[in-house]
Amino acid sequence: MIFGKTVNKYYLRYTHLFILGFIALVIVDYIQLEIPALTGQLIDQLVEGNIDRFGIIDIVSIIGLYALIIIVGRFLWRLFIFGASRRVDYGLRNEMFAHSEQLSNRFYSENKVGGLMAYFTNDLEAVRRAVGPGMIMFVDAVFLGGLAFYRMFSLDFALTMYSGIPLIFIAILGAYIGNKMRRKFKEAQKAFENMSDFTNENLSGISVVKAFVKEKSEIKEFLKTNQIAKDKNIEYVRMQTLLQVIIRLIVSIIFVVILGYGGYLVKSTANSADPFSIGNLTTFLMLFGALIWPMMALAMIINIRSRGKASLERIEHILNEVIDVFDENVVDVEEIKGEIEFRNLSFKYPDGSEDALHNISFNIGIGETVGVLGRTGSGKTSIVDLLLRIYNVEENSIFIDGIDIMRLPLRKVRASIGYVPQDGFLFSDSISNNISLGLQKRVDVYQEIQEAARLSDVHDNIVDFSEGYETIIGERGVTLSGGQRQRLSIARALIKDPSILVMDDSISAVDTKTEETILSNLEKVRKGKTTLIIAHRISTIKDADKIIIVDEGKVIDVGTHNELMARCSFYKDMVERQKLEEEIEVA
Repeated sequence: MIFGKTVNKYYLRYTHLFILGFIALVIVDYIQLEIPALTGQLIDQLVEGNIDRFGIIDIVSIIGLYALIIIVGRFLWRLFIFGASRRVDYGLRNEMFAHSEQLSNRFYSENKVGGLMAYFTNDLEAVRRAVGPGMIMFVDAVFLGGLAFYRMFSLDFALTMYSGIPLIFIAILGAYIGNKMRRKFKEAQKAFENMSDFTNENLSGISVVKAFVKEKSEIKEFLKTNQIAKDKNIEYVRMQTLLQVIIRLIVSIIFVVILGYGGYLVKSTANSADPFSIGNLTTFLMLFGALIWPMMALAMIINIRSRGKASLERIEHILNEVIDVFDENVVDVEEIKGEIEFRNLSFKYPDGSEDALHNISFNIGIGETVGVLGRTGSGKTSIVDLLLRIYNVEENSIFIDGIDIMRLPLRKVRASIGYVPQDGFLFSDSISNNISLGLQKRVDVYQEIQEAARLSDVHDNIVDFSEGYETIIGERGVTLSGGQRQRLSIARALIKDPSILVMDDSISAVDTKTEETILSNLEKVRKGKTTLIIAHRISTIKDADKIIIVDEGKVIDVGTHNELMARCSFYKDMVERQKLEEEIEVA
C-alpha cells in the first residue's frame, strides 16, 4: 500500500471499486473466523457426548454455507480490487507516455530510451502490485489480525499475550529491513534499466555489430551487465528471504507456546467452574492459524511496499520532469505562409558549454528555395532544431511571417513544416502508414500516398515489393536501403504539402540521377512555398534562390551560387574540392 500525489488521484477515481472490494474482504474475514468457534463447539459437544447426528449435520451445514460465502466473497474482492489496480496501472502508463511525448530533446539526451523502458514495465508492475495485492494484504492483515486477536483474548488473556508479544519484534524488524529492501530494490531496478538500455542499443545496431565482427565482445559486455543486474537482485532477495525466515521462525515458536501452555490450561482447569476445554484450544489454534496469514503477510507487505515505493519514486522522476518547450502568451494565426527570419540568434544546447550558433542572421522569403551549406558540425542541424522549436530560443531571435516564433502556437509551427531528418527514421509499420504519418486518419489517401512516392522517386521501388505499399518494414526501416529510407522520408514530408519544407541532408544516400529527379519534382510542386535544403553536396543546392554558408556556428556569407563563387573563398574551395573528388571517382 503506497501513497503519493501520483497515485492518490487514482484511489479517488476508483474509490467505489476499492470500497466494494473492502466490503467483500471484511465479510470474508468475519465469516472465516466464525468457523473456528463452530469447530470448537462441535468438538466439545462430541467429547461430552451431548450432540446427536442432526446436531452434527446442522453445524457442518453452517460451516459449508460459510465456506460458500467465503468463495464468492474472495472472487468479488479479487474482481474489484485487482480490477482497480489494473486500471491504476493503465492510467499511469497512459499518463507517463503522454508526458514523455511532451518532453524536449534535452530529457532524451540525458536519459536513454532503452533504460526508460524499465519504467514502463518493471516499475509500473511493482506499483500495481503495491496498489492491488499490497492493499489487500494490508487491510486483510489489519482486520483479520485484529478480529482474530479479539476472539483469542476472549478465550484466554494470558495465552493471547504470550502469543502476541513476539509480534512486536516482527514489526520492529520489518521496519528496519523494509528500508534496506527499498534501497536494494532501487539499485536492482537501476541495474535492470542499464541492462535494458544495453540490449535495446545493441539489437538496434545489430548490423554494425555484425559488420565489425563484434558479436563475442558484445556478448561479454552483456554478460557483465547481466551479472551486475543478477547480483543486485540477489542482494534484494537475500533481504527478502531473511525477513520471511525470521517471521516463519517466530510464528513457529508462537505455535509451540500455544500448544504447550494451552495443553497445560486444558489439564489444570479441567475441574474448575470455567474450564479451558479441548474445544477452546482447538478454536484458539484455528484462530492463530488464521492469524498466521496476517503475520506472514507483514513480510509480503513490507516487500511489496518497498518495491512499490521505490518504483513510484522512479516513475515520479518522469512525471515530475518539467516540460520546458510549451506555448505561452501565443497569438492566434490562421495559417503560416513561410517567411523566415533569424535575427542575431545565439544558441547553446542545454548540456553544452559553448554556443552552437553565434549571432546568426538571415532572411528567407515566401516561396524561396534556400540551401544551407557547411562542414560537419558547423551548426546546420541546430538551425533546423530551432526552426522546429525543438528547443526554446531567446525572444525576438527567430520570426516566422514576421511573428516571434516564441509567440506562435507550437503545434501550428510544426504542422506547417515538413521535416526530412538526416537519419530518415521510419516506424516498424507499413510503407503506406509511414508515408501518411502527417495526415489525418482517413480512407481516401491512397492516391496522395502514391503521388508523394512518385515525387520522391521511390514509387517504382515500392511496387516491386511483394506487398507493395502494405509491405511492413523492419524497425527503423532496417529492411530498406539508405536511399529508400531517405526517399520515403521525403514522401512523408511532401504529402503534408507544408508551407515550409526542411530537408536536412536527406538526399545524400541517393545517386546523382535520382537526386536530379527529386530536385526537379520539388521545383515543380514547391512553387510559391518555402523550401530549406541542408546539404553537403554543392550539386544539391547550386540552383537555389540563395545559399547560406555556415561555419563554426556562424553565417559567413549568403548569396546565389554565382555570387558566392565570385566572392566567397570558403564556398569556392568546397566547389573545387567536390569537383576533384568526382573526377577521382570517375577515374
